[in-house]
Amino acid sequence: MVSCLRLVHLFPVLMGTYGDGGNLDVLTYRARARGIDSEVITVGPEDAIPGQADLYVLGGGEDGGQLVAAQRLRESDAFTQACAAGAAVFAVCAGFQILGQSFEVADGQIQPGVGLLDAVTRRRQQRAVGEVIAQPLGGLDWPYLTGYENHGGGTTLGEAAAPLAKVTCGIGNGAGGPQGDGLEGAIQGNVLATYLHGPVLARNPALADYLLGKATGQQLAPLAAPLVDQLRAERLAYAQSGKLSAEAASTARPRRRRG
Repeated sequence: MVSCLRLVHLFPVLMGTYGDGGNLDVLTYRARARGIDSEVITVGPEDAIPGQADLYVLGGGEDGGQLVAAQRLRESDAFTQACAAGAAVFAVCAGFQILGQSFEVADGQIQPGVGLLDAVTRRRQQRAVGEVIAQPLGGLDWPYLTGYENHGGGTTLGEAAAPLAKVTCGIGNGAGGPQGDGLEGAIQGNVLATYLHGPVLARNPALADYLLGKATGQQLAPLAAPLVDQLRAERLAYAQSGKLSAEAASTARPRRRRG
């Protein structure tokens, strides 16, 4: 249990595409609504990474940002020690990729990852673009996850990493062929990663509360949020309608250098 939640936002100037910075707003709002104080520490590319944190948060980004972020995290003893001590880590899209063992950038080079996840990422032939619906796995009693994806990587999980969810609409992790392997995200210890934007925590409050529970060590009571429920219902209905089907996403014109 913590008296003041310490959230570290890692390299938002490099890793903050598609509004992923909004995930910090969701976390602080939902903590405050439960009477939990929080502090957000924003880390720039040249800043030292704090070693005392309850939750580290990474967003998506382009190849150049990925390379810098991966190197900074690999070289940070403070970050490594904090993770070993049990700090939670949450990553989206390109942040997901760099937390693995290795990732491939657009020019085909294989780069070393941070090694917090038993996962490797390689480039997909077709970019994954569109709305995603995914059913949580591993005993996670949550509603279906909703978000949107825009990534050129396909991530394969090893034995130590469990998938976060099973895709029912969209591509997700995208390994194993044009339509992927049917999996989305990863959980390994206190590390959780996903390809979903949205921001994903705004669309999925159960996921936000899971992270807050990991960070605080508390069992959190539910929060009533009618507007969030309305947003979720709208996005789920939109994806299920077929307007943004997996087939449409697979034929979208490829865009390079993001995720």
